[in-house]
Amino acid sequence: MGQENPKQDQIFQESSPPKRSLRQAIEVISSLISYSLPIKVFAVKWQLIRNKLEELNSSLIAIEDCDSSQNPILSGMVSAVLASASDCYDLARRCVDLSYSGKLLMQSDLDVMVAKFDRHVKNLSGIFTAGILSQGFAIVVSRPGVNACKDDMRFYVRDLLTRMKIGDLEMKRQALVNLYDVVVEDEKYVKIIVEVGDLVNILVSLLDSMEMELQQDAVKVVAVISGFDSYKSILIGAGIIGPLIRVLESRSEISKEGAARSLQKLTQNSDNAWSVSAYGGVTALLKICASADSTAELISPACGVLRNLVGVDEIKRFMMEEGAVSTFIKLARSKDEGVQISSIEFLQNIASGDESVRQSVVKEGGIRALVRVFDPKITCSSKSREMALRAIENLCFSSASYISVLMSYGFMDQLLFFLRNGDVLVQELALKAAFRLSGTSEETKKAMGDAGFMSEFVKFLDAKSFEVREMAAVALNSLVSVPKNRKIFVQDDRNVGFLLQLLDQEETNSVKCVQVTSFTADDNTLTA
Repeated sequence: MGQENPKQDQIFQESSPPKRSLRQAIEVISSLISYSLPIKVFAVKWQLIRNKLEELNSSLIAIEDCDSSQNPILSGMVSAVLASASDCYDLARRCVDLSYSGKLLMQSDLDVMVAKFDRHVKNLSGIFTAGILSQGFAIVVSRPGVNACKDDMRFYVRDLLTRMKIGDLEMKRQALVNLYDVVVEDEKYVKIIVEVGDLVNILVSLLDSMEMELQQDAVKVVAVISGFDSYKSILIGAGIIGPLIRVLESRSEISKEGAARSLQKLTQNSDNAWSVSAYGGVTALLKICASADSTAELISPACGVLRNLVGVDEIKRFMMEEGAVSTFIKLARSKDEGVQISSIEFLQNIASGDESVRQSVVKEGGIRALVRVFDPKITCSSKSREMALRAIENLCFSSASYISVLMSYGFMDQLLFFLRNGDVLVQELALKAAFRLSGTSEETKKAMGDAGFMSEFVKFLDAKSFEVREMAAVALNSLVSVPKNRKIFVQDDRNVGFLLQLLDQEETNSVKCVQVTSFTADDNTLTA
């Protein structure tokens, strides 16, 4: 009628107390887990029991090499585990046979069993903490191969969890190192981590460890997990924001860099912004960005976190009061590409849609700093120049007065340089910027005409890209709408000749040229 387990019965019957070894306890626990799987009643309770049994089994396996006969304390614990397992078998048989006397009584008995196994796990952890057992006694579970099944991977992770719980300092550290290695190489382990017991909670608790190496290794694992959108809510639910903020204030640069990277990923969801603020994270991050002692590897993700937070108006106001604009304008002058890009993105975000902040950026010298990054005479990466140009457009092109400030810093000459000499990406961005400028004030159009933009626009009329031809034609039409520019335009025979040449080509290449020539023909300055 019920399930039989001769192997388990034999262990209990033949094993006298002095000879009850860890191996026998492991076999009993493993057998009990298997025996309980088919049970249909009280499914939730039995799942809790199995979770505790798996945790207990991992603890026993981790210390299997330590003979109970040499450790009276451990011997007593093993005996207690076996006694609890015997009681649990009795409950399992009754659930399989449906021979229990009442549901409430059985539920109570199962709750007691969960508590017993939980106590055994904590007791084993206690003897490790006390130094009764050390790493020298613990067997090492081999890392599963590349094509290992999920059960093997899960068993390996549970073993690492056990070592983090009950191991000495070196065992915990090695477990964290091994855990980091597998999550970096195989993302399937990340899913297992969030599924296994309280591993995430252990990682969160280790962030507050006084042992610097443990903290550093825990931060590295957390930084990997936080990169997966599916598991960010689990980290947040485990209360990770506060510990990460405290890590930012620790002595370890490695830990601080990892914490900043994790926070940058977690705050991509603006719902987490208030948590960072509540734990004093904004102040800590601004302090990092303002400190001359902070490394570029730390400043860059710290900028990223703050950039993610400026969407919350109250937090943005606090940043303004703390002098964030001045700090990030200084960072925009950094020689490090990552810091430059992150700080420029921050300035662009904080000023977006807020005229008072935009004015503050201009007043503090933001335009000058951005123009300096864009300057071809300054050594900067194409990516930095791209970000600087985008920021200049967003900050300045909607205001005639800001455009005047731009021109006073030599921006027109810089833009023209990259229109002529930039690599493909920067040249395209320069054309788009020039296109936008050509649609602003008449004074700007005159300045562009004087600088030589019209000849460059003419060259782009023959580009392969329709979008490029379109922008060049519209920009040229806009500039020659100014009488002074029309005169400048026709004074260069190459401009007129090139337009006439395009007019003889296919209509798709010359439709805009017709519009241009119509402007010049009105002044009788071009004959076709």
